[in-house]
Amino acid sequence: MLPPEWAWREHLRQRVAAQFSAWGYQGVELPALELQDHAHPQDTLAFKLIDRGGEVLALRSEFTTAVQRLAQARYPQGPFPLRLQYGGRLWLRGLNSELGRLREFTQLGVELIGVSTAQADAELMELALSTLASVGVNGQLEVGHPGFLDAILADAGLAGPVRDQLHRVIDRKSGPDLSALIQREGLSRELEQTLNTVLELYGGSEVLAEAGRLTLGRQAHAALQHLQQVAHLFGPERLLFDLGMSRRYGYYSGFTFRAYVEGSPRQVLGGGRYDAGLPGAGFAIGLERLTEVAAHSLPPEPEVVLALDLPGAEYARSGGLVAELAWTDDPAALGHYARQRGIRRAVRGQTLDDVSRLLGGPA
Repeated sequence: MLPPEWAWREHLRQRVAAQFSAWGYQGVELPALELQDHAHPQDTLAFKLIDRGGEVLALRSEFTTAVQRLAQARYPQGPFPLRLQYGGRLWLRGLNSELGRLREFTQLGVELIGVSTAQADAELMELALSTLASVGVNGQLEVGHPGFLDAILADAGLAGPVRDQLHRVIDRKSGPDLSALIQREGLSRELEQTLNTVLELYGGSEVLAEAGRLTLGRQAHAALQHLQQVAHLFGPERLLFDLGMSRRYGYYSGFTFRAYVEGSPRQVLGGGRYDAGLPGAGFAIGLERLTEVAAHSLPPEPEVVLALDLPGAEYARSGGLVAELAWTDDPAALGHYARQRGIRRAVRGQTLDDVSRLLGGPA
């Protein structure tokens, strides 16, 4: 990473962290190396190392599990809700379409732990959009609910591999595969109609009304009711719904959401509700993708000037400029360096002028 990109990313990182702090999310720092845990949701995708004692360690592949572990160890009794923010690098051995082609990337995110109300879910979506807005980006939220689909399947008495396969084919929006699977497993005509309808439940607030007309069991009805409450608090007209979205259904127990920005096909932000001992929900922003979509709104870098003495450097910095101190009295060397760096002005004391004039010759 070269200096200009480093500066952009650092600017965005600071703005995002400041926005999280303004909403009451306190920062935590988490280890990059963890003991391998076969139950970890990203275990098969994590880079593994073996230490001198023969223990297998895994490079951090996501933050939520570590934040949950910290919350359970250090704040088992709260106070709840517990609002935490984090940031740092992640590593994944496998590539997939969600994460682009990066094996090492940076995420900034928050977790809201210990509560599972509709207000908490709506807060996270408000924070997500306001964070993007704080760096000049207008995001569009797309909301799904793997818990809703899972509740339909649970209400139908399905479990095990069949339930898993139905989640996958619906998330792929594959109608032919869904019909073939239903026929092969001998599932009811009524369930087939319900799942085919769920497959098409994409769009604005009318999606919720259409879902409400389905014949739903107790669990599915409760899941839909929760989503309706969240949407009502947030403003359903501000959301796109995709009730056929079932990505990572084994991890997310409730609603999920992701943010897109016009002109970019890849999501910038994603998260949702899960249950990992303590109820929790959160989201993470990909810093690399945020840098791409926020490039147009990044502030210009301050001008760099060549300071010929310390008072000059202090004078320039007090005016918002970046001052590099001269390291020699040789005007030719300083002039050559200024040309290479593209530095046009120099400062001595409180005199700020063209480099060549202050050096006493052509720069």
